[in-house]
Amino acid sequence: MPVEDRSLRIQFVTTSLMHGGAEVQVFLLAAELKRRGHAVSLVTMRDAEAFDTELRDLGIPLHSLSMRRGVGDPRALLRLARVVRQQRPDIAHSHMVHANLLSRLARPLAWMPVQVSTAHNLTEGARWRELAYRATDPLCDLTTNVCRKCVEHFVAVGATPRARIRYMPNGLDLAAFKPSAGARAAKRRELGVPDAAFLWLAVGRIEEQKDYPNLIGAVKRLAARSAEDGERPFAVVVAGSGALERETRALAQEAGVAASSLTFLGDRKDVVDLMAAADGYVMSSAWEGLPMVLLEAGASRLPAVVTDVGGNREAVLDGDTGYVVSPRDDAALAQGMARLMRLDREELAAMGQRSRAHIETNFGLASVVDRWEAIYGELLARRGRGDATRA
Repeated sequence: MPVEDRSLRIQFVTTSLMHGGAEVQVFLLAAELKRRGHAVSLVTMRDAEAFDTELRDLGIPLHSLSMRRGVGDPRALLRLARVVRQQRPDIAHSHMVHANLLSRLARPLAWMPVQVSTAHNLTEGARWRELAYRATDPLCDLTTNVCRKCVEHFVAVGATPRARIRYMPNGLDLAAFKPSAGARAAKRRELGVPDAAFLWLAVGRIEEQKDYPNLIGAVKRLAARSAEDGERPFAVVVAGSGALERETRALAQEAGVAASSLTFLGDRKDVVDLMAAADGYVMSSAWEGLPMVLLEAGASRLPAVVTDVGGNREAVLDGDTGYVVSPRDDAALAQGMARLMRLDREELAAMGQRSRAHIETNFGLASVVDRWEAIYGELLARRGRGDATRA
């Protein structure tokens, strides 16, 4: 009997649960698998900062290991093992480096028929993490990563043998991303952006990875060019907060762009409406996996200018649904943004339609979950559990 025709016990383990790209993906996978009739639970190493209400409404149990950020606690290993023994999952599917390592180490203490580890980035940071991946690789059945370039990097640095890692993209529920003219006009009025101005949107944590100094430099160049050549007026809004927020705001002010062309909105719950209001999406990152926000922008019919890192080139097709430029190069980023701004409304609309079609075809949640179900069934069959009775 194919795996999609029976119920599995699936336990997701995640480092954190907040409005970050990896956490959004975990929630979407858990919710869709629950809707398909599987018994789904979720374990977070740190207390949930988001999605707890939504999980409760879906009937998905949520367990916290009560760890604090930056503080190691070996008792978390025992807590996780206890939860695994209680729930007896068929599939233990962990996400992000800390949860991947913890879930693997818990396996000898609480046997799991299948353990899958999903990485969400090109680099996991310190070299010891790559070595830890390699040392614990025998404790998992499969490692996946969300972009092809990321898979190649993991193999190149020796984190995972090539035969034991696969590319598995993020999936997006496109139903929530249906921009309307009314939402666009209302949000632009709220932001104080006239219809004639080109509105750029950036969404993401204000951390080193997102390289907002690169965006600030590009905005400064665009503002100078606009003043000199009389090009189309523009505005950039950034939704998000983070550890570098104060110094990033100060850097923008020093560059002379904070008040004129660049606005930091802080954390927002109206990202869907912000995408409806925007004309283009911009991502200045120094490194990435496969950013969920790029899938969301594409689903919102937003052309994008992005740096050539991680899976950005997979989400944005250079010259077709946006432009891909060199990372850590504000001149290149500014040039890409200027190029998009020169397109007329019809060209922008056509590019946006192609963006939506590309995301729907390659990153639709239903097809991605179909692939996950197939992987789960394949790995269970290898373990001789293909005909096991599911709860």
